[in-house]
Amino acid sequence: MSRTFKAIMLAAALALPSATAGASDAPPTARLQAAADKTPAALAAACAGHDEWADPAPPARIFGNTWYVGTCGISAILVTGPGGHILVDGGVAEAAPLVLANIRRAGFDPKAVRWIVATHEHFDHVGALAALQRATGAKIAALAVQKTALETGRPSAQDPQAAGLDPIAPVKVDRVLTDGATVVVGSLVLTAHATPVHAPGSTSWTWRSCASAGDCRRIAYADSTSTISSDGYRFTDHPDRIAAIRKSLPKIAALPCDILLTPHPSQSAMMERFAGTKPLADASACRNYVAAAEDRFAARLLKEAKEAR
Repeated sequence: MSRTFKAIMLAAALALPSATAGASDAPPTARLQAAADKTPAALAAACAGHDEWADPAPPARIFGNTWYVGTCGISAILVTGPGGHILVDGGVAEAAPLVLANIRRAGFDPKAVRWIVATHEHFDHVGALAALQRATGAKIAALAVQKTALETGRPSAQDPQAAGLDPIAPVKVDRVLTDGATVVVGSLVLTAHATPVHAPGSTSWTWRSCASAGDCRRIAYADSTSTISSDGYRFTDHPDRIAAIRKSLPKIAALPCDILLTPHPSQSAMMERFAGTKPLADASACRNYVAAAEDRFAARLLKEAKEAR
């Protein structure tokens, strides 16, 4: 794992102080056993003080048929249905067995995962995809830009972070998606939104989950909005990237978004919301998520302009 890249990501994350920081120093087995009730609050408690990318986490039902099956530091989301399931993101390579174990602990068969999709093509979110594809037999769908990176195992040269990213084990992409395309399994319908802010292949995902016939929520798994880069990269030298970011941020703000989820839980205070110290559902969540990102990007461009004088 690239230490430089991880340091950049940790510095850029929108983490608020954890509501449970400094809590449980128990070993992973004890923490996971303590979270046997599969609630978001139990997940947040188990991950208190543990936010590394491969730190084991218990599974939790976020809402309805939407489950958290990732690690403490990286999200992986399972959307379940009687005809099969869809997995969104897999985490770093070493997280593959953890994700598979969480799918089982949640009460589902990994072999019933029909499709795997991703937010973006960086190793911390898709490093596990090759192992997960082998274990589940699932097909993979991705935007064309993301497909190239997934099948070659290397990020696009156009990626601002390319120089600091680790390669991944290549995977076979079975379907090329376009903006607005859907991935369907039985009654499950996930919509792909091309939002190339963080990476050229960045994709946000939306779907509807119901706890009961009259209790439904619109879930937005919005991709990262951080505009970070490897050393030496200047956004002001790449007007096409600036244009893509400025077009994509309003798209994320406008997503159907009762419950916001993000690839790094810290980017949207997911653990605090799981713990109940902040509202899980908030109709303004996507707009607020983007407003902060727009401010950071404006500051980045201003900094580059000043350094060029």
